Amino acid sequence: QVQLVESGGGLVQAGGSLRLSCAASGRGFSSSYAMGWFRQAPGKERKFVAAISGSGLGTGYLDSSGRFTISRDNAKNTIYLRMNSLKPEDTAVYYCAAKISYSTETYYYGEQAYDYWGQGTQVTVSS
Repeated sequence: QVQLVESGGGLVQAGGSLRLSCAASGRGFSSSYAMGWFRQAPGKERKFVAAISGSGLGTGYLDSSGRFTISRDNAKNTIYLRMNSLKPEDTAVYYCAAKISYSTETYYYGEQAYDYWGQGTQVTVSS
């Protein structure tokens, strides 16, 4: 069983930045797990934001603008989501997710692929 705990959310003005963290724990967690960030805005479905492979070398994003950067520190069992130039439409609860993967170079876009989820952290961007 893997536990995921997100942190780093909060209230920020438009144009500001935040860095979210997701600390993973539990038996067996390692670089064999691909990780992802998703978000759910009020009244909307949860959507993919970014993903990273177990090695950290492979990444994927929904938004190609470069505002968001996913990274991981396998020594600390932690992944990060750096968010720059935030917009009010980025307001959502942000969730991290983990999926055991047989390849450390694969990452996943689909919500259904993931095995474990955190409780989420609220990000609110004011205009």
